[in-house]
Amino acid sequence: MSGAGFSFTIDGVAVAAEPGQTIMEAADAAGLYIPRLCDHEGLRHQGGCRVCTVKAGGRSVSACTQPAAPDLVVENETPHLNKLRRDLVEMLFHEGNHLCPICEASGNCELQAMAYRLDMTAPTRFPYLQPSRTLDATHPDIALDTNRCISCGRCIRASQDVDRKGVFGYVGRGIHRRVAVNGDNLALTDASIEDEAIAAGTCPVGCIIRKRHGFATPIGERLFDKGPIGHEIEDKRRG
Repeated sequence: MSGAGFSFTIDGVAVAAEPGQTIMEAADAAGLYIPRLCDHEGLRHQGGCRVCTVKAGGRSVSACTQPAAPDLVVENETPHLNKLRRDLVEMLFHEGNHLCPICEASGNCELQAMAYRLDMTAPTRFPYLQPSRTLDATHPDIALDTNRCISCGRCIRASQDVDRKGVFGYVGRGIHRRVAVNGDNLALTDASIEDEAIAAGTCPVGCIIRKRHGFATPIGERLFDKGPIGHEIEDKRRG
C-alpha cells in the first residue's frame, strides 16, 4: 500500500492502518477480533451477513467493507452490538436446519462457534422455519446440503474470482434464497475437489461437504475445540 499510515481507535485502543485498509483488516493486523461470517481471507469483501457491524463515527457500518480513516472512533465490543450480532446469528439458525450434534462440521463450524462466542445459550424467541431443502450428493467427491446454507456467498466468490468457474450462485429471494449450481446437479458441473470453493474453511458451515472427510478429526482436536472463534487473531496481542 502507498501513502502515509495513520491511526484510529477501536474501543479506545489505538490501531495503526494504511490507506485502503478496511476497519476489519486493520483490526485483524492489530490483534482485535471483529466477529464475521461472510468475510473470508483471500475473498473480496461482501458485507452481507452484517455480523461485523460496528459503530464508526456514530454510524452503523460493516467493518469488512468500511475503509479505516484517520482519527476514526470505532465501537466494536458493546452490549448493543453484541445483542445485534446474537439476534442475527439466532435468525440464521432458525431460517435453516442446523442439527449440530449430528453434523460433520460440528467443532469446525463458524456459525456454531459464533453462537458460543456470543453466549447464545438460552432459548430464543424466533420460530424455527424448518424449510424443506435439497441435498445433492451426485458428485463423486462433493455433496451440497443447502439445509445448512447461511447465504454467506463465500463459495460463490471463491468459484467466480479464484477458480474462475462460477459453479455456485444464488436462487430465490429473502429467507428463501439459497445456493444452487450451474447445472442440473453437482455431477453435471465442472466442480472439483481441488477448487478453492470446495476447500476446507471456505464454507463456514456444513453446506459443502467433502466426501470421505467427515468426522476425520476427533473431538478435542477440531478447530474450535482449541479456542473460541477469533482466537488466532486475538493471540497476536497476547503474544
